[in-house]
Amino acid sequence: MSVDFQTIVIGGGIVGLATADACARLGDVLLVERHARLGQETTARSSEVVHAGLYYPDGSLKARLCVEGRQRLRHFCAEAGVAYLQLGKLVVACEPDEVPALQALAATARANGVGDVKLLTAGEACAMEPALRCTAALLSPSTAVVDSAALMLALEARLQANGGTIATGTTAVAIERTGARYRVGTISAGCESAVTCRAIVLAGGLAATELTNRITPPLPHPPPKTLFAKGHYYALSGAPPFSRLVYPLPSSAGLGIHFTLSTGREAKFGPDVEWCDEPTTVFDEKQGTRRRAFAGAIRRYWPAVDEARLSPAYAGVRPKLAHEGLAHDFAIEGPETHGCDGLYALYGIESPGLTASLAIGRLIAGNIAQVTD
Repeated sequence: MSVDFQTIVIGGGIVGLATADACARLGDVLLVERHARLGQETTARSSEVVHAGLYYPDGSLKARLCVEGRQRLRHFCAEAGVAYLQLGKLVVACEPDEVPALQALAATARANGVGDVKLLTAGEACAMEPALRCTAALLSPSTAVVDSAALMLALEARLQANGGTIATGTTAVAIERTGARYRVGTISAGCESAVTCRAIVLAGGLAATELTNRITPPLPHPPPKTLFAKGHYYALSGAPPFSRLVYPLPSSAGLGIHFTLSTGREAKFGPDVEWCDEPTTVFDEKQGTRRRAFAGAIRRYWPAVDEARLSPAYAGVRPKLAHEGLAHDFAIEGPETHGCDGLYALYGIESPGLTASLAIGRLIAGNIAQVTD
């Protein structure tokens, strides 16, 4: 079978875009995105934090790709003129019994190659951030924030400059595999079409499982189930209380309701975790109970928080593979997993997906290159 493209990437969030950008160096690449613009789901509704690599088990994909991705992202932003602020972060223990967990987090970070973390006493931390209340803290100088919209535009421009093709407003409705070739049926503005390729990357994010289920004949084993974790963010009016990001210790399903700054120095808190059956970004105030819960969580490390200064900002949904456990890794399934040459499927690409995006793209492009050379 002759093919239209060397590689087709389905899913135009930051990870799909970064992967298409990396694959453009191997030959013709097509990026297919169902929305009218790239990056409108998880990417557009993230915290925009560039993580250092503190939380993930040594040897995991999350740990390795986060650390590599942060370095690549910083260099790319410098070259492309994308706003990237290395503000640093304090992870705080609010009670004495949380200090051992903070020490364990420092050990995990160092095992991952994040050598610049430093444990601080309460006095040292509060000298850096006078509005802070804590028992101890872990300083991560490498944590940063990025302008994710500008990052998407810069990557999109580079992909197109390298000959990549982008099809927005286009839904992949069928994927047929014949040997090591793939035929993707699409619908755009009511018109049906089909394109073929040698390698295909499924970077569907929230639709990852659904996308894999469109493959015929079906893969030898079913894809993992994608779970939807909705998170709400509140904007803070007035002057920010901190100059750095401030995080509580992580919970079983997330990093806790934390304080972040955008590259424009706008302050916000979030996200919480609310499991939902279907992804929805409607902000549900729950008649004020959510804001009160946020204020209570924030008050543990910022006692002076004024609930009236919190206003709904946005809600986003993260694709997860388990209800519990930050240690649950990215799932990047290639031929060694399902036995189909040229097929790569990504599941559960939540945080630190933005940070790791360039490293994920490089990893997948490297695997495709080994097969097609």
